[in-house]
Amino acid sequence: MKNNKYSFAFDANEANVDNRVGSNVYAFEILQQFYKTTQEEQKISWTILLSKPPVKDLPKETSWWKYEIVSPNKFWTQWALPLYLFKNRKNIDLLYTPGHYAPRFSAVPYVSSVMDLAFLKFPDQFTDLDAFQLKNWTKYSVSGAQKVITISDFSKKEIIQNYELDPKKIVVAHPSFSLNDKFSRLRWKRFIKKNNIDLENYLLYLGTIQPRKNIEKLIESFEIFSRSLAAKKVRSSKARKIKGDKQPQLVIAGKTGWLADPILKRIENSPFKENIILTGFIDNSLKKPLYEHANASFLIGLYEGFGIPPLESLSVGTPAVVADNSSLPEAVGDVGFKVNPEDAQGIADAMSKVWKMPKLRRRAFERKAKRHAKKFSWEQTSKTILNTLLQVAKKEQPVIKTWDPFAKKGN
Repeated sequence: MKNNKYSFAFDANEANVDNRVGSNVYAFEILQQFYKTTQEEQKISWTILLSKPPVKDLPKETSWWKYEIVSPNKFWTQWALPLYLFKNRKNIDLLYTPGHYAPRFSAVPYVSSVMDLAFLKFPDQFTDLDAFQLKNWTKYSVSGAQKVITISDFSKKEIIQNYELDPKKIVVAHPSFSLNDKFSRLRWKRFIKKNNIDLENYLLYLGTIQPRKNIEKLIESFEIFSRSLAAKKVRSSKARKIKGDKQPQLVIAGKTGWLADPILKRIENSPFKENIILTGFIDNSLKKPLYEHANASFLIGLYEGFGIPPLESLSVGTPAVVADNSSLPEAVGDVGFKVNPEDAQGIADAMSKVWKMPKLRRRAFERKAKRHAKKFSWEQTSKTILNTLLQVAKKEQPVIKTWDPFAKKGN
C-alpha cells in the first residue's frame, strides 16, 4: 500500500473465455464491476493476470488496469503464478482469485473462492483428473487464504464442515444475473427456425449438459407429463384445449459437458425425442427471449452452489422449478416451485401446474418474481468482495456501502 492506495492482482483466467457459463460468468461480472468501481473511486490499481492474451470483451487497459500474460500455461497455478508473485511481491498488496485454485505457494496474501463442493459429494460425476485437482487443490487454496469468498449460505456451511474453517474467514457474495435486454430479432427468428422451437409451447432447461444437473430425470418427468397431457385430450374430445393440439417441447439449451453421453443416449431413446430439442451453447444475446417465451424453466440438479438460471428466469417473470436441495431454495425464496429431484412424478406434476397456470395468476406471479430477482445485483456482489479485499489489505473500515438482500428488517 502506497499513499493510501492499493495494488491488487486478479487471477482472471476464469473470465478469459469466449463461451462463459457458471463460474466463468461470475468471474467476468466481478471483473467488470471492479473496473467500474475503481474508475470511480481511484483507490486501487489492478494487475490482471492471465495465462493467454485477453479476449476482446475484457475491460480496456488504463494507467491503473494492466494485463500481464504469465507463462508457462501448463500447471499455471502450480508454477508460473507462484514464481510471478514471488518476483513481484513488493509491488502487489493482495491477490484475488474467483476460482477454486489459488497459487500452490504465494509470496503475497490472497483471497480465494469456492463456488460449491459438488466434487466431494459426487466425485463420480467428474473426470478423474478434475476430481483429483478439485479435491486436493481446493483444500490447500482455502487453508492458505486470508478470506474465502463463496456464493451462498449453503456453500458456506459446506465449507465449514468439510474444511473446519472459522466461519469468520468465509464471506458470502451472492451471484446475480445479467440478461441482455437488446437482441437481434432476426437472429432470434433464425434460431427458432433452425431448432424448430414452438413458441409458447415449451419447457426450458438452460445450462451445461452434465450428470449432476439431473437431466435424465428431467427427461423422464417430461415423458410422464407428455403422456398425461395426450391422454387427457384423447379421453375427452370436449375438453378445453391446453396450449393447442401440439405436444409440448422440452428445450435443452447449453453446451455439452463432461460425461454427457448417457444423457444424449437417453434423449435418443426417448419416445418423445422429436419434442426434445438440443440447441447447443446459448450466448447471452439469446437468453432473455428464450426465458420469456418458455412456460417455465427447470433446474432440478442434485447439488447447486447457488443457481443463476432460476434468477434469470424469475427476472422476466417466467416460473422457475428447482430442486428442494442445496442452495436452490435460498436462491428462489418463496417464489420458485420446489420439487424432490428424485421424484419424476412430482416433477411432472410441477410441469402440469405451471403449464395450466391461469393468465391472471401468471400475471400476479410475474410481478412477484420480478420483485424477488431485483434483490440481486452484480454491483452489490462486487462491493461485498471488494470490501473484503480492502479489509484484508489492512483497511480499517469498509469504504463502499453494501446491502444484504437476505437481511431481515430491523436487524
